[in-house]
Amino acid sequence: MDLFCLEKEPTIRAQRDPSIFCDNRVLKSLLTVEDRFLPQGPYFERVQKDIKPFMRRIVATWMLEVCEEEKCDQGVFPLAVNYLDRYLAAVPTKKCYLQLLGTVCLFLASKMKSCQPLSAKKLCLYTDNSITIQELLDWELVVLGKLKWNMAAVTPYDFIEHILCKLPLPEDRVLLIRKHAQTFVVLCATDHNFAMFPPSMIATASICAAACGLQLDRVEDNVCRHGLTELLAKITHIEVDCLKSCQEKIEQLLASSLRESQQHKHKEGGAICKEAESQSQSCTPTDVRDINL
Repeated sequence: MDLFCLEKEPTIRAQRDPSIFCDNRVLKSLLTVEDRFLPQGPYFERVQKDIKPFMRRIVATWMLEVCEEEKCDQGVFPLAVNYLDRYLAAVPTKKCYLQLLGTVCLFLASKMKSCQPLSAKKLCLYTDNSITIQELLDWELVVLGKLKWNMAAVTPYDFIEHILCKLPLPEDRVLLIRKHAQTFVVLCATDHNFAMFPPSMIATASICAAACGLQLDRVEDNVCRHGLTELLAKITHIEVDCLKSCQEKIEQLLASSLRESQQHKHKEGGAICKEAESQSQSCTPTDVRDINL
């Protein structure tokens, strides 16, 4: 039976527990341990000789496509990228093994975050069978060993809800901010320049960028843009200047992604008679054109 013909059973999620998200001790604990799971330095300069930043972006985008196709839990992709970066920061790797490494990272992250983890067979199919199940299982042990079995990494997704529940905003606005902030987190995960940023900073800056993009400063009876930035910085104990700098980088990344999407759309429009060529092009499933800021 074709695995791709089977529909996944709907996942039933528990409601948010106020005793977790309203307790400052949980957020404090996350802030205390988050640095333990960052890559050890900029690995393209110190460790990797065969792998280049654009290769990492291609693999990360492919990993995102798999997560979107399989409707994985939102935490799977950023956790898998965390594994990828931490491994690349520790082990010189040939480019021919990069997709295999990305596949292993997805395999491990889905086991950590999903009720229904991705199967080894299905992941191999997503690589057009360029890797075998045995290779995947062998490399799983290698990656686990190199990461010292420290797999419960903190990612930006872990902070978003803790931050949002502390904002004095109506629920409808919070829903919009959450949606766009999660998309910004995904964008950051595909760009290696954010690999060394603490997850709390990425989450906070993503929320700030989403709030500013939604023009919250124009909504009466709400905190203004300047006040919101200061409040967010206070919640996660980040310097305001550092937060603004990270926010600017996210906005620049968004603008760049939008330009690429527009260029891709233009090429598709001009290639109606070149179907084979247009089929060879791909775009990120989480299309930044869906962001209506």
